[in-house]
Amino acid sequence: MHIRIRRSAAATALALSAVLPATSTVAVAAEAPTATETAGGVGVEYFPDPAGEGAHTQVPADSPHTQPPTNPRQRTAAQDGEVVPIAETGPTADRLDVTIIGDGYTAAQQEDFLQDARAKWDAVTDIEPYKSYEGLFNVWAVQAVSQDSGVTGDPTQDVTRNTALGSYFFCDEIERLICVDLDKTKSYADKAPATDLVIVVSNSTKYGGAGYSGLAGDYGYDGVSTLSSDNAQSTLIAAHEMAHSIGLLADEYQYDGYGAYPGDEPAAANVSKLTADRMAAQGAKWADWLGETDPSGGVVDTFEGGDYYEYGIYRPTANSIMRSLNTDQFNLPGREAMIAGFYRSANALTPLADPATRTSRFARLSVSLATLPAGTLARPQLRWYVDGREARQARGRTSVVPAALGVPSGRRAHTVTARVVDRTAAVRSAEVRAMTSNSVTWTIKG
Repeated sequence: MHIRIRRSAAATALALSAVLPATSTVAVAAEAPTATETAGGVGVEYFPDPAGEGAHTQVPADSPHTQPPTNPRQRTAAQDGEVVPIAETGPTADRLDVTIIGDGYTAAQQEDFLQDARAKWDAVTDIEPYKSYEGLFNVWAVQAVSQDSGVTGDPTQDVTRNTALGSYFFCDEIERLICVDLDKTKSYADKAPATDLVIVVSNSTKYGGAGYSGLAGDYGYDGVSTLSSDNAQSTLIAAHEMAHSIGLLADEYQYDGYGAYPGDEPAAANVSKLTADRMAAQGAKWADWLGETDPSGGVVDTFEGGDYYEYGIYRPTANSIMRSLNTDQFNLPGREAMIAGFYRSANALTPLADPATRTSRFARLSVSLATLPAGTLARPQLRWYVDGREARQARGRTSVVPAALGVPSGRRAHTVTARVVDRTAAVRSAEVRAMTSNSVTWTIKG
């Protein structure tokens, strides 16, 4: 995922977070296996049971089922590679951009793909905290015209279909694992105005999917999630996989036989070597949430087992979407890490008047705010400042005149600053709170 430069001082806090002690509440790296290419291929996560825990394997970066370049005669119902906005909430520089690509849809089925893309995004954003922060995302659908309808391996392994991205079940001989050709996927993702994450919607009713992460060095975006179009349970795969890239969250499940966790304190916000007593004493990791009733059930504590290991490593709750797909709930520490991730790549405030040049006392200054609806987790507060002192009469306004704020006439220049801070109750860490803030400052001619 691209990490964009922010306009406010929060950027400095982000840069410093990379060198904070391991007990910092800000997650700076995920411990999950990544898709770095090895001799065995690339690493993927998949969920063999729609109500179960995940697993990992190595798969090829390409696909044996990718079709040759599209025949122009196929382009009767839609232009191959056409980009359709699903949700355009603001400039790409201030948004987290998700690109959804269809595979196994013929030219005549492109409208079906667009309906499926909208339905899948709606399903993801029914899950908190995606729901509350939907306004920080742009979503682009890229139409890929396939020669054949459907997906290889559906319903059985002997079925082969010729598709644009080469989606196929039975990848690595695992029935529910859907793999794609990553280079072909990139060729379509690059057609979108910007791409931070990719979701490939494969035209199938059969349960399946996968998650590739750690792709940024080779592909320019961090993650690719694959999922079947017409299976409701596959939606949770995308919600889980995006959380690795956005929230830098670790998996909370363990593998039998992995034994004791051998490493240093993990950087991910949702796993720790610390017991509840030590965590509380140090004020580390999810100390602020200990004892709180959790949306995933029970209370936040330290539950042994996570990050693939059985012992010596703890997770915040008995269950969550990062442990098993039998729930769609992030636990409270996971929610906070996700919100930090949203603001790592997005800004709630965008200037509509150029801050790069001096302006007059009577020139209107305007900003736009991301739509983070009232009644959700988000609580953005917009305030204006003249030379660092708040102009209280302007709270919440998106357009002001410097003279009306109290900027005096004279030869000396002054500054006017618009600043937004998210006061959501889902954030307790001061470091994460700072990440939710961004501001813009204009110099006003005297």
